[in-house]
Amino acid sequence: MTSKAENDFRKLAVEVRVLEQSAETLAARMNMVNAVTTDLTYARIALEGLEKQPENTELLVPIGGSSYIKAKLQTPDKIIVGIGAGVSTEKTLQEAKETITKRLEELEKTRNSIQQQYTQIVERINQDREVLEELAAKLEKEKTPPNV
Repeated sequence: MTSKAENDFRKLAVEVRVLEQSAETLAARMNMVNAVTTDLTYARIALEGLEKQPENTELLVPIGGSSYIKAKLQTPDKIIVGIGAGVSTEKTLQEAKETITKRLEELEKTRNSIQQQYTQIVERINQDREVLEELAAKLEKEKTPPNV
């Protein structure tokens, strides 16, 4: 027959595993948010650089794999901006910058929320581990026969 301490230990161990999985999920979400933030930051910097360029300026456009093509800037005030689900729309340079800035602000809010949740989960894991250690010591004491 199992004691109350053993049942409590098992329940707490399962809770710690679930919390650890939740923390891993939040860490993965944070990495995704950071990647998108980096991408949007580069886009904003590129748009700020375009603002200063006259029409027909020659540019190097990245095509991936550290490769570029030369292109000429024909309409510096027309930017194609992704709006989600694979859909893009044409905006002015200023509208594109505003769109990216809003997305960055939303991502910052999301990052703060994820960070807060992550911190709370880690604190709970640490509390549960302390209790687990206490229960483990108690169980060990119960199983050790008294010296005669």
